[in-house]
Amino acid sequence: MTAGNDADAAAWELRWHPFRGEWVLFTAHRGARPWIGESVPDDEAEVPADNALAPGGRRLHTTNPDYRGVYVFTNDLPVFSPEAPDPGSGDDLYRTRRAGGTAEVVCYHHDPTCSLADLDDDEVTAVVTTWRDRTRALQALDDVAHVLIFENRGAAVGTSNPHPHCQIYAGALVYATMAREAEVAADHRRRTGRSLLADVVERELAGPRLLDEGEHFVACVPWFARYAYEVHVLPRVPVTSLVDLDDDHCRSLAVVLRDVVRRYDALWGLRMPYVLAVHQAPVGDHPDYPFHVELHPPLRAPGLMKYLAGPEVGGGSMTNESDPDEKAAELRAARR
Repeated sequence: MTAGNDADAAAWELRWHPFRGEWVLFTAHRGARPWIGESVPDDEAEVPADNALAPGGRRLHTTNPDYRGVYVFTNDLPVFSPEAPDPGSGDDLYRTRRAGGTAEVVCYHHDPTCSLADLDDDEVTAVVTTWRDRTRALQALDDVAHVLIFENRGAAVGTSNPHPHCQIYAGALVYATMAREAEVAADHRRRTGRSLLADVVERELAGPRLLDEGEHFVACVPWFARYAYEVHVLPRVPVTSLVDLDDDHCRSLAVVLRDVVRRYDALWGLRMPYVLAVHQAPVGDHPDYPFHVELHPPLRAPGLMKYLAGPEVGGGSMTNESDPDEKAAELRAARR
């Protein structure tokens, strides 16, 4: 099989993940194996009457204003804090550091029944523009080494509130995946003289896994996907973070991203759970960091989870029991 245009199902194949610098095992022949284990319900939880994220909602120490559109506030129970104490230096083996920084919540819309899929072009652009503006502001804080933006959608991934929202963690920690991506991209530049992101985009643009194309961004199920319906949203021209995007780029990213979520929801006629993460460079000089957005739905079929078990949790490497070409074709055919 070749890495560019293979149509046959991947069976007993290892594929190199160019962003993470690790192997992914593909066993597509196992995707249809009999399953008598646990299944998850298709129905999502109702929005609670005491929704703390709604306009006028009561939170831990305050009440939300009667907001419209996007609303941002500091998390009432942040994972990082400017008030974090100094834990001392520890030692060379058991090291410790102060967890300074902050965490924010970004409500996408005042309607608690909406999701990214339900927003119009202007509304979803306002979300992505907010991501950019908050990244710029948070990167300027003394304690912040990295800004991680993520959304957990759906009960299957443990979301605590179905109101449409994401979170921003900005603190002293550079998350391991992004630290690894920065290292791998820098090494690719040293070895080849080329941009890793540009090389991946060129390969995916020529392949059969594209889903949506905008002026500045494209979406695909990448050749090296770790989950069955994993989607990457990639810039046509390499950038390192959200702060590199002008308003037109934000709009392109937003519309492509929104249309991917619409495909998810149309695939089986249910609101697809997923984890969305914005992969952007840590604070500092990382000129080759491969900025992109990843979406990881945990379902491999309606009601059937991709559980992380022995190979993933114990072994530390992912197994994908599907063929990315086939999953991309399914998502291309799904239109809301």
